Amino acid sequence: MEHGLEVDSVLKMYGEHTVLADIYIGLQRGEVVGLFGRNGSGKSTLLKIIFGTLRGDRCFIRIDGKVCARQAFRSGQVAYLPQHNFLPMHLKVSQVIEFYIPRERQREFLVDPHLFKIRHSNVHELSGGELRFLEIKLILFSEAPYILLDEPFNGLSPIAAEAIRHHIAHAAQTKGILLTDHNFREVHKAVTRILLLDQCYLRPINQPEELIPYGYYKEEE
Repeated sequence: MEHGLEVDSVLKMYGEHTVLADIYIGLQRGEVVGLFGRNGSGKSTLLKIIFGTLRGDRCFIRIDGKVCARQAFRSGQVAYLPQHNFLPMHLKVSQVIEFYIPRERQREFLVDPHLFKIRHSNVHELSGGELRFLEIKLILFSEAPYILLDEPFNGLSPIAAEAIRHHIAHAAQTKGILLTDHNFREVHKAVTRILLLDQCYLRPINQPEELIPYGYYKEEE
């Protein structure tokens, strides 16, 4: 894949227990790929291995056709939103924006009703939803062309979730985005294709109904 993020032959074991086996993901700019699976299936583990904060027993990564010989985060080509909050609580929101966002894009970043109202707050004063919204948008505004989002919709109100879907769609015009979330209905509105991680292996999902046995979707009564 000349233009894209390729993750190949991922293997991860904990003792005798295999979590991930022979995983392949190809992600191109312009795509939003949803990664689904039951709790404990290894979704977060896979994202951490791709990003480079967790070592796989085997993993090969190529970025735009070039082999990534070290952790992907060191290349600056991949950005990652973890499930846990990552911003320093002692900083002001304005300081966070100055640190993460280039000056020429700060005005664009703040043209957002969800962020404009908290721009003078301290990070520790934000609600869980406000903090999550800020962190997601910071990652989407990064210079990295490939974005990994772990549970981005968790804790967001319906209005904030809708705004994040728009931000994801806008970022995907120039980036490739891989996300995992248990909120199927929100994710389904945002993604261009879906992958399912089940029993260590990854397979494509062509119809939403294929996810019914995994608790992501219920048939309408």
